[in-house]
Amino acid sequence: MSLQADTDTAVWTIGRLVQWTTDHFAQRDISDARLAAEVLLANAAGCRRIELYTRFEQTLDDDVLERFRDWVRRAAGGEPIAYLVGEKEFYSLAFAVTSAVLIPRPETEVLVQCVIDHCNATAMKSPRLLDVGTGSGCIAVTVATQLSGATIVATDTSCEALELAESNASRHGVSGRVRFVEADRLSIPPDCVPNGGFDVIMSNPPYVPKYAMDALHPTVRDFEPHAALTDAGDGLSFFQSVASDGPGLLATGGVVFVEIDDNSASRVIEVVEAPGGLTHRKTWRDRVVGSERVLMFMLKDDSA
Repeated sequence: MSLQADTDTAVWTIGRLVQWTTDHFAQRDISDARLAAEVLLANAAGCRRIELYTRFEQTLDDDVLERFRDWVRRAAGGEPIAYLVGEKEFYSLAFAVTSAVLIPRPETEVLVQCVIDHCNATAMKSPRLLDVGTGSGCIAVTVATQLSGATIVATDTSCEALELAESNASRHGVSGRVRFVEADRLSIPPDCVPNGGFDVIMSNPPYVPKYAMDALHPTVRDFEPHAALTDAGDGLSFFQSVASDGPGLLATGGVVFVEIDDNSASRVIEVVEAPGGLTHRKTWRDRVVGSERVLMFMLKDDSA
């Protein structure tokens, strides 16, 4: 990238930087090129994105311009914008993110909304929830902010991810109601399981099959943690864990909400229902591309 003066010797104002970077990103097929340019520039300048529009004729100090230039170069090379600025919005909340965690996505907001709606519809005053593979904590923390009586156990195998999730819980004032625990899948320490079990198990697990990893966008495939994307197999091993271990962790009337890959609903349902402890009750589509995205299961004895 070059932000040196062109032959017309025009000054690099904020407005000109936004337009040049938008065009630069669009040529490299970066999604939402204008938004990406504005997010980077606002963070480099230390202001809100909306404030850029009142400063279009202003110029930047050399150190700010240099930081912005570096970010644009790295973004053009595929590095995710969220990792560059260290933050991503999810469910209208700001979450700190690093390369140790998956970047929160709009599709996962469907999962969160399903959990919130279920707890409200069943009039749970103090729901007990388990978030498996919490990553940035976006699911657990968001649910906690929306359900004031909820208590949540959030697990991950990555200590770095758990530390980041704890900071996000503190940032949004729910650290007292979310307990972060190092655990693999549904192998939860007994002292973390509430008396009677969990009312809700929720997860956005690593569901991308190994064979599909090469087809992912390079921004995802080359920068986001593979352990959060794939089980390095057929993408179904987490759901097998849900099938075998989920029933023993659920309270009477308890349910499981899981996010799934495109076109995998039938396979996931078959895997989860196979042992006979859980039964599929409902499917939701996401608002982004309309794919089946969230599945709900409940204990078979409670399904009548």
